[in-house]
Amino acid sequence: MKIAVITLSDEGARLAGQLADGWSRGDSSADLFLHVGTTELPQARRFQRIIDLTQEVFHRYDGLVYIAPAGLVVRAIAPCIGHKTVDPGVVVVDVGGRWAVSQLGGHEGGANQLAVAVANILGAEPVISTTTEAVKPLIVGVGCRRGTSAETIAAAVHEALAEAGEDLSGVRLLASADIKADEAGLIEAARQLNLPLRLIPSDEIRNCCRNFEHSSFVEAKVDLPAVAEPAALLAGRRTQLLLPKRILHSVTVAIARENCTSLG
Repeated sequence: MKIAVITLSDEGARLAGQLADGWSRGDSSADLFLHVGTTELPQARRFQRIIDLTQEVFHRYDGLVYIAPAGLVVRAIAPCIGHKTVDPGVVVVDVGGRWAVSQLGGHEGGANQLAVAVANILGAEPVISTTTEAVKPLIVGVGCRRGTSAETIAAAVHEALAEAGEDLSGVRLLASADIKADEAGLIEAARQLNLPLRLIPSDEIRNCCRNFEHSSFVEAKVDLPAVAEPAALLAGRRTQLLLPKRILHSVTVAIARENCTSLG
């Protein structure tokens, strides 16, 4: 997937460089577009007017990531919008790097997946308002040993859902720790299950005050108190464990339900 990263400020340029470094792996690549008044970054192209630049690049990329005010982005993309089947996905990130908002092309344009991917790299929170995604209440946390196959992980997810009396259609996200960013089996399992993979920063897991079972084995191996349970809890809002961790086929799986009115 080829994306354009566009920003207007020095703060945005810092995030843009971080995003480009994290994005450019394998077949994926990111081109940087920085306003003429911002700091220099290698291989970045300069522009003066964001509306003119948007009209030039809108249909040249699979996705556009703007690190800029949302209102400005709306004005920039408005003249370019055609149809959801041909428009790229557009994601807006605030200059504080707190939120990655799926702005345009949530499903067809891939903006929902793009928002999660951007959030994983920046340590931001993905914001997805597509109705069919926002109403799915379940998050499946996964921990696995290095080299575990996608088929094994997917089977463990299905088995855990069956034990909880739930179905894959109710799952919004897979979640794990950021140390699994390059775990091929986990990435492929998410693809096979057709679910976004949300990666929680390790520091957030270490500092998590929620109730979950700590694991001395995981602590010794990866310097984290646990993975599956805290990842499931932290990947959503107002979450509560529906299924505490289970070890299934050597994969640790936990399920959280989002938007619970009372938290344990």
